[in-house]
Amino acid sequence: MARLARTFAPSLVLLAVLAPAAAAQTPWAPDALTVDDYERAERQLAQFKRPLVVGGQVAAQWIPDGGLWYRQSRADGWRFLRAGPGAGDPRPAFDHEVLAGALGTTLGRTMDADRLPIEDLSWDGADLVVTVDGTRYRCAGRAARCSAEGAVPEGPGRDYVVSPDGSRAAFTRDFDLWVVDLQTGEETRLTHDGTEDHGYATNNAGWTRSDRPVVLWAPGSDKLATFRHDARGVSMMHLVGTEVGAPTLESWRYPFPEDSVIFRIERMVVHMDGRVVPLDMPPDQHRSTICDHIYCGGQFSDVEWSPDGSTLAFVSSSRDHKEALLRVADPETGAVRDVMEERVDTYFESGVDGVNWRVLHDAGEVLWWSERDDWGHFYLYDLETGELKRQVTSGDWVVRELRHLDTDAREVLFTGAGREPGDPYFEYLYKVDLDSGDLTLLTPDSAHHQVQIAPDGETFVDTWSTPLVPPTVALRNRDGRELSRLDEADISGLVASGWKAPMPFTTKARDGVTDLHGLMYTPSHLDPNRRYPVVNYLYPGPQSGSVGSRAFSPARRDHQALAELGFIVVEVDAMGTPGRSKSFHDAYYGNMGDNGLPDQVATIRQLAERHPYMDLDRVGIWGHSGGGFASTAGILRYPDFYSVAVSQAGNHDNRNYEDDWGEKWQGLLVEYDDGTTSYDNQANHLLADRLEGKLLLAHGLMDGNVPPSNTLLVVQALIDADKDFDLVVFPDASHGFGNTPHMMRRRWNYFVQHLLGAEPATEFRFGGQRPRM
Repeated sequence: MARLARTFAPSLVLLAVLAPAAAAQTPWAPDALTVDDYERAERQLAQFKRPLVVGGQVAAQWIPDGGLWYRQSRADGWRFLRAGPGAGDPRPAFDHEVLAGALGTTLGRTMDADRLPIEDLSWDGADLVVTVDGTRYRCAGRAARCSAEGAVPEGPGRDYVVSPDGSRAAFTRDFDLWVVDLQTGEETRLTHDGTEDHGYATNNAGWTRSDRPVVLWAPGSDKLATFRHDARGVSMMHLVGTEVGAPTLESWRYPFPEDSVIFRIERMVVHMDGRVVPLDMPPDQHRSTICDHIYCGGQFSDVEWSPDGSTLAFVSSSRDHKEALLRVADPETGAVRDVMEERVDTYFESGVDGVNWRVLHDAGEVLWWSERDDWGHFYLYDLETGELKRQVTSGDWVVRELRHLDTDAREVLFTGAGREPGDPYFEYLYKVDLDSGDLTLLTPDSAHHQVQIAPDGETFVDTWSTPLVPPTVALRNRDGRELSRLDEADISGLVASGWKAPMPFTTKARDGVTDLHGLMYTPSHLDPNRRYPVVNYLYPGPQSGSVGSRAFSPARRDHQALAELGFIVVEVDAMGTPGRSKSFHDAYYGNMGDNGLPDQVATIRQLAERHPYMDLDRVGIWGHSGGGFASTAGILRYPDFYSVAVSQAGNHDNRNYEDDWGEKWQGLLVEYDDGTTSYDNQANHLLADRLEGKLLLAHGLMDGNVPPSNTLLVVQALIDADKDFDLVVFPDASHGFGNTPHMMRRRWNYFVQHLLGAEPATEFRFGGQRPRM
C-alpha cells in the first residue's frame, strides 16, 4: 500500500501514515520447519540446478588450421561441432550416425550418435582420428570404417613435469631432482646431495605441499630452472590422527610469522648434460608476486625463459612483499643482473588473476604491471637500463590479466575491468598497442566475459553472461568481430523448476562514497508483508572477495537453499578485496581484524532501508576459512548487529597461520615493550569476552592449511571467559569440509533454530536419507 501511495495518489500517503503498523513489520517466525521445507531447500543446490542448464559452455579444442572443435550439450545428449578459422556457422565435425555405426562395429557394441564417448579427435588428411576409452581409432571413408591404432600413451603422472618436446619428465626422489626418458623409461639423477630440509625443487609452502617438482623447462628442453629449498630452522607443524589404538603423527615444515627464518630458495639452472649452475646471488625468500607460494596456477611463478633459452628472467620478492626486483641470469655462467625494482608501502602484486610482467627479449624491453597510480596498469621499461619508456594503459580501471603477447605486432591481449559502464567486476577482453597505447575493446556486450584465446592469438572464444543472463558463446577474430555464434544456454528447464535468480545491488561503503557490489537471495515464497532474518555470507579476502565470478551460475554455494528456509542472504565484495583500485584493496592493510565488516554492516542496513522485509533485529553471519575468521570477528566486534554466527575453519589469529598470509596483509610481526604485538588487533581470541550471541565453531583436526589450533585458541578463550558456545570437530577432515552434508545440515539447523526461531527438521538428511532409529 505504501508503494501505491507514493506512485499514484498523494491522498493515499496520508492514509498510509495514519494506518496501523504495516504488515511488513510482522516477523516471519514459524514454530517449526518440516522435512519438506528442507528438501525444497536442498533442490536449490548445484547438483540439482546445474543439469537443468543445457549448453552455453564451450571448451575450445584448437586445430592447427586456426579453427576449433567442441562438444555441444543438448537436451538429448551432445554433438561435436567444428568452427572457424573464418566466418560461418558451426558445422558437424563429422557424420555422427555414420561414425556411431563404424565405431559400434569395431568395438562390438551399440553406439548412440547423440552420446558418442569421444575423448579426443583430430584430422589427418581425409581420415578422422578419434580416441574412445583410451584407444585411438583411425576412421576412413567419411568415417565409415574405423580401425584401432593402439592405446594412447599414458602421461607420466601428476608428480612429473614433462619437457616441451615431450621427451623427458622431471620428478623428485629422495630430495633430489631426476628426469625420466619417456621413450625408454631410463631415469637419470641430476642432483646428488639433497636432504629432507634442503632438497631440490621442493614443493612446500607449509600450508600446501605436493610431490610435484617446482621447475620450469627451457623451450629447447635441454635445461630447467629450479632451486634448492632451504627449510632449516623453520618451524614444524604437527597434526595427530584419530584412530583406534596408537595415534599417527603427521609432521612437516610450516613457517609462521614469528619465525626468524622462513623458507629460502637457492636458484639454479640444471642442464640435461649433468651441469648444475647456481645463480650468483644470495638465496631468495620463498615469495611470489601473485600468490602465497612460489608455485602459482600450476607453474613456477615469476620465472620466464627467453625464446631461445639463453636468458632466464625472474623476480625476487622481499619477505614482507614490499619490494620486487626483476633480474636476468645467464644459465651457462650463473651471472645475475638487476634490471629494475619497485617498492611500495603495503605489498606489491604483479596482477589480479595472474603474473603480468613479461620480458620482450628481442626488443630489449620489459612489460611491467604496477598499481603506482592507484590502478593496475601496464608500463614499458628498457631491459638494459631499467628506465621507464612509457605507461601503456591508464585510467580509473584495472588491467586484470595478460592473456597473449604478440611481439611481432607489438600488441597485447588482456582482460580488464571497471572501464565500461556497469558492474566493475565484469571482465572484458582488450587489445593495446605497446607503442601508441591505442586501446580496442574486443568484447562489446555489457556482461562478464570469459575468453579462450587460440595459440596464435588470431581468434578467441568469447563466453558472456551475467548473474541474471545465461551464457552466449561466439568465436571472434583479434579485432573483436564475431565470426560465428557457437552456442547459447537454454535455461527453460531451470526456470520451470522454480529457480529464482539472485538480486544484484549497489551500496555505499563505510566512507559513504565508494560503491560496493553484491548479490542478494530471497525465498521463492517471499511475502513482502513479513520480515525475514538476514544471513550475511562473507569471505573477506584479501586475495578474493565474497561474490566470486560475475558469470551466470544456476546455484552459488547454498545461498538460495538457505533463502528457501526463510532467510534473506546477502553477499558483498567489501573494501579490502581485489579487482578495484589499490586504495580499495589496501583498506585494512595492517588491521586484518577489520575483515571488511564495516562495509558488510553498512550494506545490510542500506538494503533494509530499500526492502522492509529484511529484519535487522535478526542478522546472522557465516563463512569458511578467512570467512570463518571474519564471521567470528563479526559477532565479537558487532554484538549489537550480529546475533548468530557460524564459523568454519577460521584463521582466528594469523600468528597461528602460515607466514606468507599474515606478513603480506598484516605486515611483519612486531613485538612491543609492553608485551603486545602488531598482530593483536586481528586476534579473535583476545575478544572472546565480548560474545553475546550464538556462535558455532567448526574445524577439521587434520587441517594442514589452517591449523586447528586457530579455532582451539578461541575455544580456550571462550572457556576462560565462561561463555556458552557450540563446537563441531571433524577428526579426519582437512580444510575443505565446509559444504559436506553434515556441516551444511548443522549450519542450516543452527540458523533455523537461533536466528529464525523455529524448530529445525532434525530428521532431515541430504539425499533423502533418514537416520537409523
